[in-house]
Amino acid sequence: MKIQTKYHGEVEINDKEIIHFEEGIPSFEDEKKFVILPFGEDSPFLILQSVQSPSLGFVITSPFDFFNDYSVKLSDLTLEKLKIENDEHVAVFSILTVQDPFHNTTANLRGPVVINTKEQLGKQIILNDEKYTTKHFIIQTPAPVSEEGK
Repeated sequence: MKIQTKYHGEVEINDKEIIHFEEGIPSFEDEKKFVILPFGEDSPFLILQSVQSPSLGFVITSPFDFFNDYSVKLSDLTLEKLKIENDEHVAVFSILTVQDPFHNTTANLRGPVVINTKEQLGKQIILNDEKYTTKHFIIQTPAPVSEEGK
């Protein structure tokens, strides 16, 4: 089937690639069907594109590529809703808030998107861990060098 997308224009997708979000995504509860598209070749970034609304596409990435100590504990309710039986079928993504300049781009580590890749079921969950917020810089910029340090 062909869909219109926010970043790639019209693309052909396979119905089997559609991820079903039973509850939608917070603030987009009516959006139930998404597909993951590459952002670009060899890019760590992807697009979580709504199948229904061409203008709705979230830039996402694996938080583990940018935050080594990041961890997600899934509740029994989430495991049940997403029909997760095996860790190998779980994918976790962070939604990015892309900024200009890019080094100001942040990742939402408080609300990861969890996908059962076997069943094509997805859900954005909210973590109760206070060390995670909705705005973590994905690029750590070095502190400026003082005149004394040169």
